Amino acid sequence: MNFPSETIANAVEQLSKFPGIGKKTALRLTLFLLKQNEDDVNRLSDSLNRLKTHVTYCTTCGNVSDSGTCSICLSPRRDKSLICVVRDFQDIMAIENTGQFNGLYHVLGGVISPLEGIGPDDLRIAELIQRIENDEVRELVLALSANMEGDTTAFYLARKLESSAVKISAISRGIAVGGELEYADEITLGRSIVNRIPYRV
Repeated sequence: MNFPSETIANAVEQLSKFPGIGKKTALRLTLFLLKQNEDDVNRLSDSLNRLKTHVTYCTTCGNVSDSGTCSICLSPRRDKSLICVVRDFQDIMAIENTGQFNGLYHVLGGVISPLEGIGPDDLRIAELIQRIENDEVRELVLALSANMEGDTTAFYLARKLESSAVKISAISRGIAVGGELEYADEITLGRSIVNRIPYRV
């Protein structure tokens, strides 16, 4: 693809690094930005810069946050005895959009995947166990994707915690096997949270 301007070519190159954005879409976005007024482009640039300088991770649950502790962990209205275990913060957004869960969360930061070289020590499992030991956690909801890696991780956690008094449940399988949690529709995901079932090892 030939460009009349090196600046446009550089913008297209950077935008095409986004997932799902090819060169043609990147060019359309670049030309759209070119037609916008300078203030709008500056606001976009500033918001992108602030992503790296102002967004951090909650020290308690691992969710994205603008401060050391996220708004969910700080909320007095949340049930602190109930923790939903998820793979990544995108899953928290998906579950929160259902409006069906009022507990806290714990982000593992991935799932066990031997093929990718990801083991239990690479995840935030030790932090989860520490929360269970230090806080009055009554129930752990395993909200992991219905695929081999998610099932392996759920099985590992259930085994690791079988001697504890905490109740372990899993979201019901309204989520398609092999499906990613963040892509499930809100109604199906909401029903899966409400109709969670005891997790059996």
